[in-house]
Amino acid sequence: QGQDKSGNLSGEQPYQIQFEVILKSSITNIYNYPNPFSSKTHFVFTLTGAEIPDKLDIQILNISGRLIKQINLSEIEDIKIGNNITEYFWDGKDDFGDRIGKGVYVYKISVISSLTNKRVEKIEKLVIL
Repeated sequence: QGQDKSGNLSGEQPYQIQFEVILKSSITNIYNYPNPFSSKTHFVFTLTGAEIPDKLDIQILNISGRLIKQINLSEIEDIKIGNNITEYFWDGKDDFGDRIGKGVYVYKISVISSLTNKRVEKIEKLVIL
């Protein structure tokens, strides 16, 4: 039950909140937006655990598995535990700066922590119009 400096209560009923602390390192809620896109897309993900990973990479692959673009996100973004919305955007160009064709692609996010010596990978799809 909370109150202000004058002693006015915040309400008639006590307010309770429950939450769970997740200590296990994981990456969830991964998506890119907008999806589909035509000019640029950002990446969103949630990190849980006690430590920020040493390395977080995104690889854009075509449907046959050929690497189109390698993004070393941990080098260009301030990664934190919790929800992450990247300022970095991918513009639909490959590692050589050429625009790739319209279609369905997949991206693989790899999270590496040197303390636990674990690698976590998740794969999602994106569409270029």
